[in-house]
Amino acid sequence: MPKGYIIAHITVEDPEAYREYVEKDTPILTGLGGRFIVRGGPSEVVEGASHDRHVVIEFDDYASAERAYRDPEYQAVADIRRRTAQSTIILAEGV
Repeated sequence: MPKGYIIAHITVEDPEAYREYVEKDTPILTGLGGRFIVRGGPSEVVEGASHDRHVVIEFDDYASAERAYRDPEYQAVADIRRRTAQSTIILAEGV
């Protein structure tokens, strides 16, 4: 069965406040079956435009990734990210 992913591209505008998001989103998403594959760290844009930070969270399947993203507890925490960063969030099915 194909895996499901939440893929995020983020540019943090308020690093101090954004830390609260990271502290709170991690236990929620891992508790919903997510495994952080990529989270921050150095990156290089070799073609096109991009944000500064990249996150890939793997789930057992697409439905699990979608449930995690739409989870009310996660959405409450996601408001912190929305206030403190610009972001593009993608739900994707993959291998």
